[in-house]
Amino acid sequence: MTTAPAAQAASMTAEQLLELPDDGLRHELVEGVLRTMAPAGARHGSVAARLLLRVGVFVEQQRLGRLYAAETGFRLRRDPDTVRAPDVAFVRADRVADAEVPGFLPLAPDLVAEVVGPTDRAAEVTGEALAWLDAGARLVWVVDPENRTVTVYRPEGAGVRRGQDALDGEDVLPGFTLPLPELWR
Repeated sequence: MTTAPAAQAASMTAEQLLELPDDGLRHELVEGVLRTMAPAGARHGSVAARLLLRVGVFVEQQRLGRLYAAETGFRLRRDPDTVRAPDVAFVRADRVADAEVPGFLPLAPDLVAEVVGPTDRAAEVTGEALAWLDAGARLVWVVDPENRTVTVYRPEGAGVRRGQDALDGEDVLPGFTLPLPELWR
């Protein structure tokens, strides 16, 4: 997701972000700085929806927790505030009660999936994945439809899946697998 900092004089809070009028764009807050993203393109939306559907069905069938779509904000930090909205997020059942509050969820998801857009810069996407891990996410998938790869980030390191490889839910979504070719159809 390509982001551009909006011009502003003072640091914005999560509460101020929540009160922004709906302008049809998606906003995040990174260390108090408002970032605005253009709507996603067709390929991005299709891949994100396919991933959300497959993970969602698995999570519901196994009763593992709750899945959240792209418009859901997670407050990851205070003073200055950081609120991010991944394309797909999963929170374990034992943590859902802590997450269900008005406004932004005050925690990092267990699983985050971000779909790379055509104008995203590699360094920015990597930095965002590492920031999710620093905030407490246990597994981050960076899905790149253009190159048909998924980079899997964990606290202990990263690896790339490609070709006929499959995504594995590891200990975050035990038993979940998704062959990569099913993401690109």
